[in-house]
Amino acid sequence: MQKVPVLLFLAWVCFLFYAGISLFTSGFLLTRLELTNHSSCQEPPGPGSLPWGSQGKPGACWMASRFSRVVLVLIDALRFDFAQPQLSNVPGEPPVSLTFLGKLGSLQRILEIQPHHARLYRSQVDPPTTTMQRLKALTTGSLPTFIDAGSNFASHAIVEDNLIKQLTSAGKRVVFMGDDTWKNLFPGAFSQAFFFSSFNVRDLHTVDNGILEHLYPTMDSGEWDVLIAHFLGVDHCGHKHGPHHPEMAKKLSQMDQVIQGVVERLENDTLLVVAGDHGMTMTGDHGGDSELEVSAALFLYSPTALFSSTPPQEPEVIPQISLVPTLALLLGLPIPFANIGEVMAELFSEGKDSQPHSSSLAQASALYLNAQQVSRFLCTYSAATQDLQVKELHQLQNLFSKASADYQQLLQSPQRAEATLKTVISELQQFLRGARAICIASWARFSLVRMAGGAALLAAACFLCLLASQWATSPGFPFRPLLLIPVAWGLAGAIVYAGLLATTGLKLDPVVVGAMAAVSSLLSFLWKAWAGWGSKRPLATLLPIPGPVLLFLVIRLAALFSDSFVVAEARATSFLLGSFILLLVAQLHWEGQLLPPKLLTIPRLGSSASIGPPRHSGTYALRLGVGLLLCTRLAGLFHRCPEETPACHSSPWLSPLASMVGGRAKNLWYGTCVGALVALLAAVRLWLCRYGNLKSPEPLMLFVRWGLPLMVLGTAAYWALASGADEAPPRLRALVAGASVVLPRAVAGLAASGLMLLLWRPVTVQVKAGVGTPRTRTVLTPFSGPPTSQADLDYVVPQIYRHMQEEFRGRLEKTKSQGPLTVAAYQLGSIYSASVVMALTLLAFPLLLLHAERISLVFLLLFLQSFLLLHLLAAGIPITSPGPFTVPWQAVSAWALLATQTFYSTGHQPVFPAIHWHAAFVGFPEGHGSSTWLPALLVGANTFASHLLFAVGCPLLLLWPFLCESQGPRKRRQQPPGNEAEARVRPEEEEPLMEMRLRDAPHHFNAALLQLGLKYLFVLGIQILACTVAAFILRRHLMVWKVFAPKFIFEAVGFIVSSVGLLLGIALVMRVDGAVSSWFRQLVLAQQR
Repeated sequence: MQKVPVLLFLAWVCFLFYAGISLFTSGFLLTRLELTNHSSCQEPPGPGSLPWGSQGKPGACWMASRFSRVVLVLIDALRFDFAQPQLSNVPGEPPVSLTFLGKLGSLQRILEIQPHHARLYRSQVDPPTTTMQRLKALTTGSLPTFIDAGSNFASHAIVEDNLIKQLTSAGKRVVFMGDDTWKNLFPGAFSQAFFFSSFNVRDLHTVDNGILEHLYPTMDSGEWDVLIAHFLGVDHCGHKHGPHHPEMAKKLSQMDQVIQGVVERLENDTLLVVAGDHGMTMTGDHGGDSELEVSAALFLYSPTALFSSTPPQEPEVIPQISLVPTLALLLGLPIPFANIGEVMAELFSEGKDSQPHSSSLAQASALYLNAQQVSRFLCTYSAATQDLQVKELHQLQNLFSKASADYQQLLQSPQRAEATLKTVISELQQFLRGARAICIASWARFSLVRMAGGAALLAAACFLCLLASQWATSPGFPFRPLLLIPVAWGLAGAIVYAGLLATTGLKLDPVVVGAMAAVSSLLSFLWKAWAGWGSKRPLATLLPIPGPVLLFLVIRLAALFSDSFVVAEARATSFLLGSFILLLVAQLHWEGQLLPPKLLTIPRLGSSASIGPPRHSGTYALRLGVGLLLCTRLAGLFHRCPEETPACHSSPWLSPLASMVGGRAKNLWYGTCVGALVALLAAVRLWLCRYGNLKSPEPLMLFVRWGLPLMVLGTAAYWALASGADEAPPRLRALVAGASVVLPRAVAGLAASGLMLLLWRPVTVQVKAGVGTPRTRTVLTPFSGPPTSQADLDYVVPQIYRHMQEEFRGRLEKTKSQGPLTVAAYQLGSIYSASVVMALTLLAFPLLLLHAERISLVFLLLFLQSFLLLHLLAAGIPITSPGPFTVPWQAVSAWALLATQTFYSTGHQPVFPAIHWHAAFVGFPEGHGSSTWLPALLVGANTFASHLLFAVGCPLLLLWPFLCESQGPRKRRQQPPGNEAEARVRPEEEEPLMEMRLRDAPHHFNAALLQLGLKYLFVLGIQILACTVAAFILRRHLMVWKVFAPKFIFEAVGFIVSSVGLLLGIALVMRVDGAVSSWFRQLVLAQQR
């Protein structure tokens, strides 16, 4: 089996999984239909005349305007409790001391001094709590769907009717300053705008200071009707330091001064709105639906009286989207067409001096207009999509018809009883809240056909991996011819489907086209393969997963169907990994294999081979298991608690050193982190020195000697600057800022250079030339002259290698100096694994730079765990020579479990609030401008670093048992001089070939790589399959959007990253193999000359 068909076959299998994931995603995460209809003053929201109080007044549209100007101060991530006062101590309870409480004191003073002019609300935010989705809700009054959270990196213009469009249509002058997200959402909509980059979450002051530079002069100029100021400092402070840091208190105090300055400049016809778009978690993140994230502050104030009553003891809870219809009617504008929010009725009570009946009638009129608009939207939307629940929609329409009839009767006799008026208001509010509920339920709509098709395609791909992993090691299986068949059928199926769509005039969907190509290719392959090969073998031999491994996989997959287990997956994974380690040790003890791998040499040409004595004591695997369990326990100390477990406390070691207050503790931790870097470098160098690769004069080893220490030095210097940037003297801040840009890029550049050297010259051997007699050992070949084919080269390479080992060890007889030139080489026995280890090291340093400093300890544990696990797995893998070679299922399963455990140990969780957004600014502290792919790439590399590293290192599962062969004693040095002739006859017993044994049978080597790749894809594939089936079955579960949907998304992206890393790792081993062949070919030609 050749190398290229192996890579192509694995790439095709990955394509099958990608097609299944895409098809399922297109049915599971559908966005709702966005209507392009717009409200206007010329078209009332419903039949009949406009409500009472709307006719004949200046500025009246649907309702007479109450204010001519609005100032919207949007403080990003202004959580509700940020606006609360400092609570007084209650006797018998511990004092409350939170840094953020009481910092917005101006709000409390206004509420106490002018209770009829101001009101504080708890704004209930709809998830996802990301800024762009909240801005859509605050301007359209609608609800973004779950999939919209992924577009927070790249905002697009809003096509639905919205407040900004209504303002510009009415000729209002809208001035904006702040977050540049608005620029993309509302292009060209502002009469004047001052945009500032919003993505640099480490910058607390640039946006806010830029707003303050223009805010007060703009207000004083009077050349505006609506002024929007979007401050970002509170949100960025939460991301960088968390809500309890002293910097948060400073930032909130600054916002308090801003509010005071705005209040002093307000005129009587102006309304002030201070709002938060969302909240933040205890760690300063947002994006999910925890109580702290969906609870935002909303404060309203006007110099004229707004309310007829005083504020309640506890602030009222209102949906965030209620602000949209309220502002529209207060400004005399039509309510946006797609709004489903309910007006804040008490704002239409006409002040504290109005009559109660008149105020209630005004509130009923506002609610009726709102209900008419929502009823019109429901009718239009249901006609366009037909996905609203028919029964519930009919009930709502009946309720609205009754409320409308009661309201019309009330208009005909305005002096009717107060009870009738309250009944009308109650009916209208019930209708509006029911409409919002039915929309929330219906916009979680699914395409069951696509979801089922995607899950079926994933299941078929997993089945293919299982079967093909067994066929891969079977002699004579025709992978290459069979690969051409599915490719041809896949292209034909895609072309036929695309042609049918083109002839029928339907829209071409790339997802469905890709799925058709995948299904066509998969069915044709299975048909041909089963007909020609699989039907001749018993089915039991095609499903060879051992019982214990199958049990572990079933337990892990079953846990994905429980929201509680998904939330606690970090602990469950550590438990499963520890149990798996104990099982491996017990299995080795039961089978009597508590020693490094034995070499089972198949006799060739009538010769016999003996197995040497045990090389380690019986406690070898036990020591490895205990070390692994200890590392697993230590890695569990670095954990991040899910939001659903409030009793849990996240590890403080996951936060960056910059968030620490104590200087001495920060210095101690910094020294520990640098020590972990040095230990990681020393471990890699010692390993390379142990197997002799470090002695090679090749450019790659020169880079290891000098380039890796420079990477460590650059990483340590960057950490020092990042942890103390805020404490730098003013005259050095420019230098620190420049170094913060240069150092991470230099480390990444060095890593890229090392990878280029690895691909260019991967053969790290030491060659020595000497003069001697013609060779005492003849290399017998079935051909004359230099090798002319790959088969010739594969035959002669092992013999040449043995000959060179003898030459290097000084085992050839020394004769005259006039003899021909001979060559000796060293370090070929670890050539493959050395390249993979080097690749992992070069990838680890840039990935480590994207994490917090103390995660370096986790990376050190990662390498140590991998080393111990590889030795433990190698202890139970017998090596057969010349093949076939295979990696057992328990090794692949344990490797995948270790990757998952490392994902959690690096502070990640499969939820959006846990994403480490700060990684986007490593090397780019000033942001990325308009680029979105680069920050997304950096954040993705931070999130899925463990997936990438373990996938690239997956070939070590095949290589490590051969590497461990070198641990046997060298008995040759103990033999008397008279036995040298006998020793030359049996060199195989003296010198282990290690990884060169794989070249004895290159067909088996490539087949083993293919089998390993298929097994790893199967283990990853059944995990994503379980997530899809769980999401399909539990699509109406209460926790589907909080737990199962994020888990599916993270698992899908993790599979894609892992599959790409697996292909890169196998391709690297094949590149090294090709380089070794070229090196030997040059050596043979030189010897022939």
